[in-house]
This record gives sequence, C-alpha cells and structure tokens, in this order.
Amino acid sequence: MTCCAPIGVSPDALRQPEAALEEIRLASRDLGNGTRQSDLSVPGVKCAACIAAVERTLAKLPGVEAARVNLSTKRVAVRWNTLEGNTPDLIGALRGIGYEAHLFAPEQDAKDPELAQLVRALAVAGFCAMNIMLLSVSVWSGADADTRQAFHLISALLALPALVYSGRIFYASAWSALRHGRTNMDVPISIGVSLAFALSLYDTLHNAPHAYFDAATSLLFFLLIGRTLDHVMRERARSAVAGLARLAPAGATIIRDGRPLYVPMSEIEPDEMVLVAAGDRIPVDGVVDQGTAELDCSLVSGESAPRKAAAGDAVQAGVMNLTGPLRIRTTARAEDSFLAEMVRMMEAAEGGRARYRRLADRAAALYSPVVHTVALLSFMGWLLATGDWHLSITIAIAVLIITCPCALGLAVPIVQVIAARRLFENGIMVKDGSALERLAEIDGVAFDKTGTLTMGRPKLVNANEIAPAAMRIALGMSMGSRHPVAQTIAEAAAQRVNNVPAFDRVEEIAGLGLEARMGDETYRLGRPDWATGQRDRNDASPAASISVLARGSELLATFVLEDRVRRDAREMVGELARQGLSVEILSGDRSPVVEELATRLGIRDFAAELLPVEKVARVAGHATMGRKVLMVGDGLNDAPALSAAHVSMAPASAADIGRNAADFVFLNESLSAVGDALGIARRSHRLIIQNFALAVGYNVLAVPVAVLGYVTPLVAAVAMSLSSIIVVANALRLSPGRGAR
Repeated sequence: MTCCAPIGVSPDALRQPEAALEEIRLASRDLGNGTRQSDLSVPGVKCAACIAAVERTLAKLPGVEAARVNLSTKRVAVRWNTLEGNTPDLIGALRGIGYEAHLFAPEQDAKDPELAQLVRALAVAGFCAMNIMLLSVSVWSGADADTRQAFHLISALLALPALVYSGRIFYASAWSALRHGRTNMDVPISIGVSLAFALSLYDTLHNAPHAYFDAATSLLFFLLIGRTLDHVMRERARSAVAGLARLAPAGATIIRDGRPLYVPMSEIEPDEMVLVAAGDRIPVDGVVDQGTAELDCSLVSGESAPRKAAAGDAVQAGVMNLTGPLRIRTTARAEDSFLAEMVRMMEAAEGGRARYRRLADRAAALYSPVVHTVALLSFMGWLLATGDWHLSITIAIAVLIITCPCALGLAVPIVQVIAARRLFENGIMVKDGSALERLAEIDGVAFDKTGTLTMGRPKLVNANEIAPAAMRIALGMSMGSRHPVAQTIAEAAAQRVNNVPAFDRVEEIAGLGLEARMGDETYRLGRPDWATGQRDRNDASPAASISVLARGSELLATFVLEDRVRRDAREMVGELARQGLSVEILSGDRSPVVEELATRLGIRDFAAELLPVEKVARVAGHATMGRKVLMVGDGLNDAPALSAAHVSMAPASAADIGRNAADFVFLNESLSAVGDALGIARRSHRLIIQNFALAVGYNVLAVPVAVLGYVTPLVAAVAMSLSSIIVVANALRLSPGRGAR
C-alpha cells in the first residue's frame, strides 16, 4: 500500500556542508547535561516500516542518543550529545536512505498536496480505462484485422497518459526502493503495468490478435482507488500538538523598567512581572503578585467550577482569567511551562501510537517478495520448457496482474470508509482509520468526569423552590455577568420572571460573587459565607455547589446547582461491564464529587484530583500490564491521556485540544455513542479479516491457474477486478446498527 525507502546509507550522502550542520546546531534545543534536541520534518514517512528505517538510521549516527518519529506530523525528534564534539549529519543520513528532510516548522492550515495528486491521477486513470474498455468491446465483437489494429493503436495512445501521469505514483516509489537495493509493493505493480503496456504495444505493431492496454489501465485505476481511500483515512488523524500550541499567546505584556512592554514569549524570563487582563489566558507559569480573579481551570484540572486566585496563589499557563486583572510573577520560561510540558507529553504519546502497525501494513510486508518469486519462476519455467519468450513473458505478466494487491489494498480502506459513514449516521466522527482496529481490541474503558460523564454545564436544581421576588432580584444582578454560575441562574430566572428591578450599580467581586446597590439596600449573590457573613452552608449533596442571595445579612434564597449526568450514562456503564470490560473514572475533580458520581453510576474503580501527568501514568500503567484501554475525556487536562491511550473518544463539546487528540468525536449528548462506536468497530474488524481471507483465498486459487498458462493478462485483469468487487460487496454488509455487539 504505502512505500518505504530502504536503509542502505551511501558515503556520499553522509557529506553535508558545514553551514547546514551549523544550522541544525543553532535550531536545536538545549536539554541540559550536554544533550540537545533537533526536530526534523520528513514528509516521506508514511507507515511503520518507514518509521523503523528512519529511527534505526539516525540511531546509528555518532552522538545520537535517541530518535523518535511522530507519524501524524511527519516529524522526527532527535536527541544528540554535544560531548562528541561534532553535530550529527541528520539530514544527510536520511537523504542517504531516500528520505528528504528539513528542519521542522509547524504549518497552519496547510493543504494536502499528496491527496490532490492522488485524486488527479485517479481521474486520469479512470478516464483512460473506461474509454479503452469501450474500444476493447468492439475488438471482442469480432472486428477485422485493420480495425482491430487501429483500435489497439488508439488504446495505446489513451493508455500512455495513464501510465505516465497516473503510474508515476507507483514508479517513483518503486524506483526509490530499487535504487537503494530493496523492494516494496509498488515494484511488482510497476513491472506488471510496464510489461503489459510494452508487450501490448509490440503485439499491436505486429498486428497480433490480443493487446492488454485495458488490463494495464484498469489495474492502475483500481489500485489508485485503494491508495486514495487509504490516504484519506490516514490523514484524518490530525495532530493535537498544533491545537495545543495555539492556546499559548504569541507574546505578553510585562513590566520592565517600570513601564509596560509587549514582548514575544521567548523573551520572558523567570521573575518577570506579567500583566494578564480579564478574558486572556495566563501565558506562563507563575505566582499572583497583585489582584484577585476567578480562573477557568476546566482545561487544566477538569473541574467546572471557577477557582479564585489571589496574591500568593500559583497559576499555570493555559488557564483563562475570567474576571479581574492580575499581575503575575513568572516562575518559568515559556518552554518550561505547563503548556510546554503538555506539548511534549502529547508528542511522546502520539509517537507511541504511530508505532501501531495496521493489518494492511503487516500483510504488505509479505506480499512483494512472494509475488516477485512466483512471477520469476513462472517466466523461467515456461522459457525452459518452451523456449518461447513471448509466451513466457505473457504468463509472467498474467501472474503479476492476477496477484495484484488491489483486493488486499481495498480490504481495509473500503471497510473504514463505510464504517465512517455508519458512525456518522450515529453522530460519531472518526479521524483515524486505524482507530477502528484499536477500538475493536479494547478490554477496558476509562472515563473523565466533568464534560464526559457529566455535561460540564451547571444546572439550577431547585428553581421551583425560590420565590419569584428573589428570582427577579437574582436576574437583575446576574444578567450581565460572564460567570458560568451567574449565567445559569440568569437563564433559569428568565424563564420564570420577566421584569427586573433597576439597581443603582452592580459590581462583580472576583472569587466572591455579585454585589448590587438599590438606594440604601445592599444585595449580594454568590458564596454563602461572603453573602451572609455566616459560615459556608452545606445543604446540598457532595456533587452540588451553592450560591445564595442575601439582603444585608438576611438570606433571601439558596441556589443549588448540579452538573447533569449525560443521558444513558448508567445504562452504558452497565452494558460495558456486561461485556466484560473494566470501567473506571479518572478525574481532576474533588474526591467527594467523583465518589458520589461513581456510586451513582455503579463504577467501583475511580481516581480523583489527578494531574494530567498522573492521568497519563494511569493509562500507561494499563498498557504496561498488557491492557488496551479506551479513554473518553475532554479538556486540556485529558489531551495527553487521550493520545497515550490505546484508542480515545471525546464529546463535541470538548475543548479544541481534546477533540484534536481523540480518535473519535461524538456529536450527541448521550454516552450511547461509546457503545455504538464499539459495536461498529467490532463488526468492521470481522469484515476486514473476512476481506483478507477473500483476498488470500483468491490468490491461492488464481495463481496456480495463471502459472499453468491458462490465464491471459486480460483475463487476469478481469479476475483481479472481480476480486476487488467481491471485497467491496462484503464491506457493504456493514449494516447500520446500535450497541456493542
């Protein structure tokens, strides 16, 4: 399916100008202890074998400690030691094994030129194949010799652009492999198509009765269908690192020499004073020096309730400042901040996932040497037996074509495309074709709490118990606030009352609530101890939070807010458990809240107050024990765990980084999407295995017939097409359905 360049390194390729080596050194990042890291972009990396070749070659270079490939970004991170004295020639080494490389630079919203090239090649091959087939029908119908030769010549002219333009997809890959002393799946394809065209042209010029231009172009057409479908599914695996990096601003306002100055993030040093306005994200880790505000930490801790920050409190990069301006004393550089750590964790997790070898890749590793051997033996055997080189080449071409990996190439992508459609019908988007294979293998599910098992939006649960007069006052105070709790109260109050009092002023006090003045009266809506001057009330369950409305010290109303559990959450947890899957909660929320929800849903295993790195450690621990876990979560704090898990899923309401990190995104509010996706994945896995069995069985039956000389290249192309049609028809059996069966 995809090509891999060989590993042999030529001495000439390892020589590079000193200027280029100096550029690598200057662009590298100092990791301390004499170790540096260089990031390279290698567009030619496409599959597991490519990853192995690149990493193995770089690891052999003097001074290189480790090399790791991220398939989704086509990025290679190389750690090397400066104690050796020389900068390793990373780019030259990769060029020596057939991979062009350059220093990595993230591209925003880049187009996919390879997909456009594949689509154009597919269109040309399809146009040529259809028109040649129409001409072939006239020949098969009994055209005379002159007409037959004329149609064959026209077919040759039509086949030429298909072979030159569409075939170059395979020729370039095959030549790259052969040039470095190796072979791949594109080599027999290129040989078969070229020989079929050359022999057909020879026979046409000699007015022979048969020509196989239709076989050559049809072969290219079907192969390009499989190649294009496979490329589309692979490119749907988008790297979450770019989305994570966008959370960090390009710069920040600092106080330098007593004056505010906007500087790039790279120029901010520890112990600088940074100004963060309301509505901005905190750019670097630090400690609040001046000011109070409420922070939205849901992307970091997973807890939906805003957290108050005042002087002396530590804050992390990526947290949103909701209310008041803050002055923060930085404690780390941008590259050492929480966000930077998250980026590195994401890259490490994505690199690990890139090592997952898909079924098609494993099958492809066996295909090429077997086909070459069978075709060569067929040619030599018939040449020795008959002495007829024309017959021997014809039979060898028939063997190459009839063993074409078209059915093998379609076995996986056609099922994935149909499965993606079925998932879409159930409100689920899949971003990575290999995720279907991984999902079918899971033996456990780990859920985040806030925004996953719950909706992540607080709800006023006692609205009917609050007097209309109190509702009117609360609506007048909260209708202009951006605070999530205030917005919830305002939405609930607006449904019950329609006239609000006119306050002289309304002030939002960070971390406490809202204060309003009307004449000589003072109203407060917010934290119970602040609003009433009394100790915090605890009238709600551990899963609820409380805000109160008070006039002076008089309590007017108590607002109890709870985050709603997702629809069908308990039923889905029970269904997963009945299937023998372990279920647990991994949350950054408070222990009482997590414990109450776990008891409510019937989940025995849970862990609360986890940092992102601890979530990754829990997921990695499962992998170490040989378990394959589905992680369902949202938010920045879940993104590394989503990437580190065997397979992952996020709701559409998740933060951008959470959606980008997940393999699946479900659009509805019900957790039944987890069961739907699991059921479709398992059925897809069975169909893929069946398709491989059909493709292998076809070759077991067809190859001996071709080797014995009973198949012409045209019949071989027809048989190959029929095998592809059978594989597609089997994939269409993936009927709509719900539930994990």
